[in-house]
Amino acid sequence: MHPRRALLGAAAAAAPALAAPALAQPALAQTTQAMPELRWRLTSSFPRTVDIIHGTGELVCRRVAALTDNRFQIRMFAAGEIVPGLQALDAVQNATVECALAPTYFFMGKEPSFAVFTAMPFGLNTRQLSAWLTHGGGKELSAELFRDYNVIGFPCGDTGAQMGGWFRREVKSLEDIKGLKFRIAGLAGEIFKRLGATPSAIAPADIYPSLERGTIDAVEFTSPYDDEKLGFYRIAPYYYYPGFWDPGARLHFMVNQRAWEALPPLYREALEVACADANADMLARYDNANPGALRRLIANGTQLRPWSRDIMAASYKAMNEITDEISGRDARFRRIWESYRKYRDEEFVWFRIAENSLENFSFTAAQTVR
Repeated sequence: MHPRRALLGAAAAAAPALAAPALAQPALAQTTQAMPELRWRLTSSFPRTVDIIHGTGELVCRRVAALTDNRFQIRMFAAGEIVPGLQALDAVQNATVECALAPTYFFMGKEPSFAVFTAMPFGLNTRQLSAWLTHGGGKELSAELFRDYNVIGFPCGDTGAQMGGWFRREVKSLEDIKGLKFRIAGLAGEIFKRLGATPSAIAPADIYPSLERGTIDAVEFTSPYDDEKLGFYRIAPYYYYPGFWDPGARLHFMVNQRAWEALPPLYREALEVACADANADMLARYDNANPGALRRLIANGTQLRPWSRDIMAASYKAMNEITDEISGRDARFRRIWESYRKYRDEEFVWFRIAENSLENFSFTAAQTVR
């Protein structure tokens, strides 16, 4: 039997009984009985307390097991249980573990191109990034990058647009940014460095202790749901928006190249299907959880603040300077950025017409239309 047909039979068997073809389960049993039993380890860049992200990895593990009749099982480990969160790529590359779940911009110190496949400041939002990765050439460009690090990568979750972070004191102007010790990831750290801040890339599990001890003055992480759980509001009451550096933040499920090549085709297909399921589920969970979390944070004294236009404009200019400079010295980044930027500009024109015009009215209509 062709592996793809067998996988479809597995997916049907996992659905409600009325939807399952009568012969799906026997066909699956005949196929999987001949398959090897495999046990993999998955390391995450995040602690278990970030339960939506952690749950995304667990969903992949469950789906892979279900689609292979439990013969291919993946056990998930949180950051620090095998390797620290920022060493997830190294662990996969060196075959310490078979796979990892992480945002690739955590590894831009190795190569700046890693930033593009998670989030770019003022860049593609979640839907637009999915379109570029799937149909706009991004998947092929990411595969080339991953290959040089002995890795196969699949999109596996997105937070959607993020918030702008927690601050001990108000940041009203560019002057207030100077000297600020700010935990922030990706190219956004370079932006704030140019504005006079001191950025640092602290692993998620170490953020709260650093904020509590005063090692940092401010922190950005993801969105209200995670930020509430991590307790940043207890120390830094000013909550800024938007997180213009994370218009959507994509995670990738990274697999060691040799481990991937050793997988039977059915298992490869199961893993790809599981990652696609998890990719959609993570965004839905954040969209469901964030509104209530934001209301609770405000009720507990959080002071919501928008970034000033001066700060946004200065950041936008700094971003253009940074990408120009990196493009001038890094040929791969230049090729990836040219593809991304061209796609972004086209998408922005379309979204301004169809999406933003509707949202700008309907999101406020209940308060403004009488």
